[in-house]
Amino acid sequence: MLIEWLKVGELEVFCYLVGCPYTEQGIVIDPGAEEDKILAKIKEKGLQIKYIVNTHGHPDHTYGNRGVKLATGAQIVLHDLEAKFLGSKEGIELSLKMGHPPGKADILVHNGDVLKVGKIELKILHTPGHSPGSICLYGDGNLFTGDTLFVGAVGRTDLPGSSLEQLLKSIETKILPLPDNTIIWPGHDYGDTPTSTIAKEKETNPYITDFILA
Repeated sequence: MLIEWLKVGELEVFCYLVGCPYTEQGIVIDPGAEEDKILAKIKEKGLQIKYIVNTHGHPDHTYGNRGVKLATGAQIVLHDLEAKFLGSKEGIELSLKMGHPPGKADILVHNGDVLKVGKIELKILHTPGHSPGSICLYGDGNLFTGDTLFVGAVGRTDLPGSSLEQLLKSIETKILPLPDNTIIWPGHDYGDTPTSTIAKEKETNPYITDFILA
C-alpha cells in the first residue's frame, strides 16, 4: 500500500493518497483545499484515482472535492448518515456558516462496507461523535481516522450533530479493539508527531487513558 500525505488549507488538514502499487489505482481521502497541490502529487505518483473519500462532511475536509473530481473522474464517497445530516436544515446551516455548502456524494457507505482499489481493501468503520456520519478507514495495518482520533487528542464535539459521549464510545468499540501496532493517520497535524499507533494512544492520549481505560 502506497501512502502519501499532504498538509492542506489553513486548518492543516491531512489529505491522504492511498495507492495500489500493482494496479496504480488509488483514492484520495479528505481533499480539503489546494486542489492543484493534490493533483500534482497524484500525477507525480502516477495514480488513477477511483474514489474521493470524505471521513466526514465538514468543509475543511471536502472543499477540494469538486476540483479533484473534475480532474480525475473519481466518485465521491460519504457515509449515509453524514449525507442525511448535511441535507438537513441544521447541516446546511452549519456548512454555510463554515463557508461551504454541502456537496453531493456519488456513493453512500455504511459500517462494515469495503472499498476495493486494485488489490487494496479498506474497511469502513462508522465512528460517530465528531459528526453523525464520521468514518475511519482500516486496511493493511493502517487506520485513517479523520477527526475522530488525533495524536494525543480527539475531534471537537461542540458542533451541531456532535457528541463527546458518542465519540468516546466510537473509539472504545471501533478503534481500540484493532491491533496495537495499527498506524494512526489523523485528519489534522495537531499532535507532537504526524502519525501514531493505537498502542501509543492507549498510553498517552488523555481521552483514552482518563475516560475510556480508567
